[in-house]
Amino acid sequence: MSDAHTQKQYAALPWHRRADGALEVMLITSRDTGRWVIPKGWPVSGLSPSNSAAHEAREEGGIVGRVGDQAIGRYHYNKGMPDKSSVPCAVDVFALEVERQLKSWPERKERRTQWFLPEEAAAAVDEPELAALIRDLPKRLA
Repeated sequence: MSDAHTQKQYAALPWHRRADGALEVMLITSRDTGRWVIPKGWPVSGLSPSNSAAHEAREEGGIVGRVGDQAIGRYHYNKGMPDKSSVPCAVDVFALEVERQLKSWPERKERRTQWFLPEEAAAAVDEPELAALIRDLPKRLA
């Protein structure tokens, strides 16, 4: 899925450590199907790839934190469009250490957020490449 028609997107993989030291990953629901995903979107003009990912995290999940400069990986999916067509997308994923979640954000009424242990989060998402990235996160942060 890496031909000339593939569109680039950027995503944040929000994470934090609980008081007991356990790593958790935050997933959000998609607006259309309600399935578990990570915040992602098209490149934002004037922002770097990592800051585009952080921007999506804030808009979609009210998530604020420190985003890594380098992508931790990439996954592919087909984005459903309003006209019922789909566009193949390659999504560069950036780890985002969550410092806080805002009380109010643009898409708050359209999505849910939830913390998961990495294995649970990996099982909850549909994309196998994304599931592998989530499973590998503890090793990448070690």
